[in-house]
Amino acid sequence: MSLFRLKKSGGSRDLELSMAGLKIGKSVLQVYGSDHGLIAALAKVVGLSGQAYAVAQTQGDGEAFERKAADAGVLVGVKVAEIAALPYDDDLLDLVVIKQVLGGLTQNDRVLCLQQALRVLRPGGRCLVVDTAMRGGLGAILSRQSLDVRYVEGGGAQHALEHEGFRGIRLLAERDGLRFVEGVKSAGSEEAAPTQR
Repeated sequence: MSLFRLKKSGGSRDLELSMAGLKIGKSVLQVYGSDHGLIAALAKVVGLSGQAYAVAQTQGDGEAFERKAADAGVLVGVKVAEIAALPYDDDLLDLVVIKQVLGGLTQNDRVLCLQQALRVLRPGGRCLVVDTAMRGGLGAILSRQSLDVRYVEGGGAQHALEHEGFRGIRLLAERDGLRFVEGVKSAGSEEAAPTQR
């Protein structure tokens, strides 16, 4: 029985870590989400010379991020903040990860979230959006219930990233029930992105 558990749990983050493409010394932020262990896994990759942060929606989520980081023996700076005002300086981060959050936001919050991600990324930094892959049949009906229909029908993460000024947008993979889409902040992204105040 223990061999089965080891095999099942081994490498469970391989796909996500591969899609993140981080290296030691880089900086990464996870915005919201219920997968509190993801930022701990990313923090292991960037190491002590890098920085890992998480923005939590609630105090309970913040504590869950902190517990997962402590369990993994890594340092993660956790803050509870609004998605419309990420508490980080401009041009600070190499990667922003938004896992299974974007499609569940209202259109206004989705725009604000991506504008904030663009602001805190360095030129050349990437935003990685991980959504639940849409299924057919009954699964499609059930998975759509948690997603904003306008988000899905409007082109999902690819369209949302493009609309907020990201460039080089591409689908990286669709596997294991997840869809990975990334966009890059170009040197002129902030001027090109629509502003909403």
